[in-house]
Amino acid sequence: MTLVTGRAFTLTAMLIGCGGVSHVAGQSAAPPDDTPIPPLKTSITVTEHISADAPAAVTTVAPPQLALSPGVNLDDRLRLLPGFSLFRRSSSLVANPGTQGVSLRGLGSTGASRTLVLWDGIPLNDPFGGWVYWTRIAPEDLTVVEVSRGASTSVFGNLAMGGVISLTSRPESPTRADLAFEGGAESTTEARGSIASTWGRFGASLQLRTLGTDGYFIVPDYLRGAVDRRANLRFISGASRLDWLGARDQFFLKLDMLAEERQNGTALTNNSTSLGTLSAHYTHELSKTILSLLAWRAQEDFRSTYSAVSNHRNVEVLTDRQKVPSEATGVAAYAQHSAERWHLTGGADVLRVEGYSHDAVPGKPATVLGGIQLQDGVFSQFDISAGPARFFTGARYDSTGVGTRFFAPSAGVAAGKGILRWRGSVYRGFRAPQLNELYRPFRVGNVQTLANPLLRPETLFGAETGVDLSGRTRRLSVTLFRNSLDNLISNVTLKSTPNQILRQKQNAGPALSRGLEATAQQSWRNWLGQVSYLYAPSRFDTGLAIPEVPRHQGSAQLSYQRRRTGASLSLRASSYQFDDDLNQFILPGYAVLGFSAFREIVPRLTATAAIENLLDRQYLVARTPTPNTGAPRLWRAGLRWSLAHP
Repeated sequence: MTLVTGRAFTLTAMLIGCGGVSHVAGQSAAPPDDTPIPPLKTSITVTEHISADAPAAVTTVAPPQLALSPGVNLDDRLRLLPGFSLFRRSSSLVANPGTQGVSLRGLGSTGASRTLVLWDGIPLNDPFGGWVYWTRIAPEDLTVVEVSRGASTSVFGNLAMGGVISLTSRPESPTRADLAFEGGAESTTEARGSIASTWGRFGASLQLRTLGTDGYFIVPDYLRGAVDRRANLRFISGASRLDWLGARDQFFLKLDMLAEERQNGTALTNNSTSLGTLSAHYTHELSKTILSLLAWRAQEDFRSTYSAVSNHRNVEVLTDRQKVPSEATGVAAYAQHSAERWHLTGGADVLRVEGYSHDAVPGKPATVLGGIQLQDGVFSQFDISAGPARFFTGARYDSTGVGTRFFAPSAGVAAGKGILRWRGSVYRGFRAPQLNELYRPFRVGNVQTLANPLLRPETLFGAETGVDLSGRTRRLSVTLFRNSLDNLISNVTLKSTPNQILRQKQNAGPALSRGLEATAQQSWRNWLGQVSYLYAPSRFDTGLAIPEVPRHQGSAQLSYQRRRTGASLSLRASSYQFDDDLNQFILPGYAVLGFSAFREIVPRLTATAAIENLLDRQYLVARTPTPNTGAPRLWRAGLRWSLAHP
């Protein structure tokens, strides 16, 4: 089996594989008709031609797994990974963009991510707010998703305190075309298409996607009043790319754009976003050295309205009209040298962000708050083999953009023999406050949250150890981790009355996140089963639980794929969690089932179907303080036409 390398991916990699060493000779042989699971993976992709080895478990999600997950957007399709969640359990299908930050391994979340998301090496995190617009990416246009938890490598720096998610687009090919249309519950319709071709050393591709849904009510029917509306979404996104595919030199120029509009659940609350990112990547390959240079420029316009709602939910008053223009310019340079027993990676990066929050509050003078944030860093990462062991060391030195600098070393070791691999690492990490947290106030329901220009960077000291047992058709990965957090940014309650809760973003103090993470896989014939679990009792030193972090999370999936047919049944579950810093608002635990299937009808034409929340269970995703519910049963079905020539 071929391991994922750069943009190449073998489609024989069925469903999910986790990071590490490949299986070795001498294991008990499996029946020849059993489908092997992908090799264990030990590196995370930095750019299309450079990857960083890590003494950690790296999870990979292949196209078959993405195709057999029932979610519409990528965030819903990744929820089977233990520890992956957005702020307040919400789906990006109806959630406000400010709640779409990624959390991994129990670190908690405000709106900003504590996880760096890369798309072909370019940061996908919003430069102003740190959240992720998941509507920008069509899951079908990805060749692999890699997830590395923790800051066990020193390559990534800011935003990677909780880990890294690396997305890789499908490679250019001589001729490829795809068209798809789906329709379903709540008047949901989606159309997408892509085309790619190469001419000699030139390549080009284009992807377009549009979706509209009437959405659903996020307030339970027994509380619903005259002001309540369905939370809905309309968007169009696209990406175009030009490539030069030389023998030693590769270059791409890429433009991706998004325009979306959302109704946020009441008559007067809505938001819209328009953004575009122009990026470029140049790579030069020598015999043992790779040089890589990335540059990107992003511009965005975010608009939102906020309101106050009466207790009986029949009266709504507009409280704020907000406009947030922002822009970002980034450059990153990497050099990687590989020898027989060692690898050295080094480089530097710079990011300049400028953004302003324009607020028009009825009866008050308009205000403009914001500014410029400049961050830069240098880093190196080294690993060397000695017998069955590989040793890792690295360091970063960063300017946080808020007047301080931060040194982040890392060290680790991994050793393998036969089917067993042991790994351990220690590291430091940080996350600088975003301009959004420093300057932009916002309101959700009757909870008003103030910005704080005095915020300091969050810091983390982490340690983890784990084992991987990897065979041809089965794998078990177990990790124990401990993360000491300081200056964790949280929404701290200042005042609470029956009509309003006032909070402010503050450095809430030391906290501890520790626990256990486990994943088991077994394939037999055309079936694959997977079970994942995360135990993370994350608490502040006061004893209060970190908001938005459940103690227990788990998932299970059983999939079948043979020739032209595939189907999967999945379960994800979570224990209770708190929706506030005082641990007064409880979100009870829940479990939901999902189903997905496809069948090739005739060559090149495939029918698809998916159902989320199969049993139509009602569960809470937020309390503002009015309870908000998650997605009801949502089904969709469609057709996909594909053309590909080698």
